[in-house]
Amino acid sequence: MPVIGELIKKAIAIGEKLNTDASPLEKQTKVLQELLEKANETSFGIYHGFDQILKEENPIDKFQAKVPYHDYDKIYQDWWHKIREGHKDITWPGINRFFAVSSGTTSNSKYIPVTDDMLDAIRKTGVQQIVSLSHYNLPADFFERQIMMLGSSTELKKNDGFLEGEISGISASQIPFWFNNFYKPGPEISAIEDWDERIEKIAEKAGEWDIGSISGIPSWIELMMKRVIAYHKVDTIHDIWPHLEVYTPGGVAFEPHRKSFEKNLAHPLVYIDTYLASEGFLAFQKRPDTDAMALVLDNGVFFEFVPFKPENMDESGSVHPDAPALTIDQVEENQDYILVISTVAGAWRYMIGDTISFTNKENAEIKITGRTKFFLNVVGSQLSVHQMDKAMEALQDQFNLTIPEYTVSAVQENGEYLHRWYLGKETGEGNREEVKEFLDQFLQENNKNYKVARSKALKSIEVEIIPAAAFVDYNEKQKKKGGQTKFPRVMKENTFSKWESFLSQQGHISSR
Repeated sequence: MPVIGELIKKAIAIGEKLNTDASPLEKQTKVLQELLEKANETSFGIYHGFDQILKEENPIDKFQAKVPYHDYDKIYQDWWHKIREGHKDITWPGINRFFAVSSGTTSNSKYIPVTDDMLDAIRKTGVQQIVSLSHYNLPADFFERQIMMLGSSTELKKNDGFLEGEISGISASQIPFWFNNFYKPGPEISAIEDWDERIEKIAEKAGEWDIGSISGIPSWIELMMKRVIAYHKVDTIHDIWPHLEVYTPGGVAFEPHRKSFEKNLAHPLVYIDTYLASEGFLAFQKRPDTDAMALVLDNGVFFEFVPFKPENMDESGSVHPDAPALTIDQVEENQDYILVISTVAGAWRYMIGDTISFTNKENAEIKITGRTKFFLNVVGSQLSVHQMDKAMEALQDQFNLTIPEYTVSAVQENGEYLHRWYLGKETGEGNREEVKEFLDQFLQENNKNYKVARSKALKSIEVEIIPAAAFVDYNEKQKKKGGQTKFPRVMKENTFSKWESFLSQQGHISSR
């Protein structure tokens, strides 16, 4: 009998019952007060009058009035570059040891401070997520299995006195010693920087491990599973890890990947989503009867929500300075919001770049609906990534295709706009014209703005079906293979031109 597992399971159930009954607004107000108090004597806190904000009866209103919105470029140019120069107490007390390097899907790489307080908050949220497992019907011995965490390399790079890497690599490099027996592939393999070499080592050692859960970006987890299966000459990953039961995709929409992903399994897994960004651990799925994630309202992150409307955005895709920001008690369900956060890493009213929608306000449960700069709104089409993902799910079912990757851009030809799609096919056959007609019709039926645009300025759409491997090959060429790298669903014109040039060179399309 799995005695240890039974004890852990019971402890988790008790921990869940001890959760606070404070309202979402009460939790968030307390978090903001703690943030302001901790950063009161920093350069940022002094400049923006945190001491006066703390004296207000309603600190949230005063905070919103005195502190402007920041995108990455603004906060780095005004404040974070001073940290890189070695100055202390800039946006958070002291000076951080780490900088998280983003994968740069919307711009060049970003360098985001990672403080000890942020790492502590990530660990505490991880514990909250473990506690929430009491809601899932998992066997006791699940809690004795090992956990495969496939992120970026834990071999962090030294630069200007700081350690740099992706947030998954930084977090994994700081795991507590007691977790080492559960954590795979372990410190030595996780430190291998070359993605292919790391995967080969995992394949070699896989038969020695008893993996119960996996976390990581779907496309890279799938490649890892395929290599393990091929190396051991078996049919599915369950032939190697028979007790594998849980997968956490890491905030990336899993449904477009599901058909391709599950071809590597003997049976489906329990899917528990998480939202770990370079700026913090923001949300996770708490219960099995939803695929939405609950915001973490009581642990180092203060959330604001700007309605995702054209009048609230400037030309660069950032939040307009005068755009209204709502708090957790003011939001409505099924509306898109730009997510703005203030954190224990010294990010203040920071536009993280994601849009979210509340599926359940009472539980503060959300879905990520897209990226502010991946929102395809040329000639008023107003397509979100969430809507595109839904279209891909429907398309795969209609034509029995597996399309784990896709990208689209608005292209101007002869003075008129069209949407050009590239669909990464793994298996199945689909007539390109039929696929195009289905995709176009689905989007018109599910998005009234797109339908209006198609009757006016958006004259046509084009669809190219290419091998899914082309997306991996392009990431490899860009030196963005593995880790937290996500292929952009919407490309700007200059990036799209480079993508098409690559496809032409590889013989996937004729030159344009």
